Amino acid sequence: MYLSDKWEDYRIIDASGGEKLEYWGKYLLRRPDPIAVWDDKVDIARWNKVDAWYHRSNKGGGSWQVFNKSIPEKWQIKYRDLVFNVRPTGFKHTGLFPEQAVNWDFISDLIKSANRPIKVLNLFAYTGGATVSALASGAEVCHVDASKGIVTWAKENVVSSGLGDAKVRYIVDDVVKFVKREIRRGNKYDGIIMDPPSYGRGPSGEMWKIEDALYPLICDCMEILSDNPLFLLINSYTTGLSATVLKNVMTVTAQKKFGGEFDADEIGLPIESNGLVLPCGITGRWYRKD
Repeated sequence: MYLSDKWEDYRIIDASGGEKLEYWGKYLLRRPDPIAVWDDKVDIARWNKVDAWYHRSNKGGGSWQVFNKSIPEKWQIKYRDLVFNVRPTGFKHTGLFPEQAVNWDFISDLIKSANRPIKVLNLFAYTGGATVSALASGAEVCHVDASKGIVTWAKENVVSSGLGDAKVRYIVDDVVKFVKREIRRGNKYDGIIMDPPSYGRGPSGEMWKIEDALYPLICDCMEILSDNPLFLLINSYTTGLSATVLKNVMTVTAQKKFGGEFDADEIGLPIESNGLVLPCGITGRWYRKD
């Protein structure tokens, strides 16, 4: 398992009964997490002394119950030298997936050790955790997401991390259509990151279903990797899509075309109260070291 265990501003205190208890900076949040199927809360009193608690609705969605009236609308947390703006959203998320820090370190190490200019394409790029990491490591980045509001949030994270003058291009577009246009344009990238949803829609209502669309997208990405590519990183939170599936896909695409090395595994976060690990999806990595 790839473990994101280098955080200081983020901590999982406990996870149990379909929920998790987390510190985001100095604020303690309680949120649903259906993967925590065991029921063994360590410190009940702490579970009941949170700053905010997200409750699911039987009708879908949910809402936050705020106990600490001084909790701000948004605040900042740091990972190493990276600074991120987080806030409780109506979809239970805070705008950051902290388990991805282990991947930020992975791409950062590859970019820094390449000793050459690196162009990175970040697809389904969300609020830009990987974008910020790649920029901070010296890469040029093209950041693509279908949501204009999310791309604006990513811009805020880049600026907050002191990278406002870095080489980054922000694109609000359907990922599949954008990649096909890049093929026609002849644009190339040394590294590609993607974090595709299980289901989704593009800005014009384009449908995405990961079981049908992931492999064709990766095949298209093979056409826009440079002649000397550095990495391909694929994340997935889709139930039923295993690490072995990602290994198989990378075997018949990137490894077949470029050689190199690859691996795939679960990704997770340590739980402080009991020493367990909370699994948070899977990640697949294909890479070549210069």
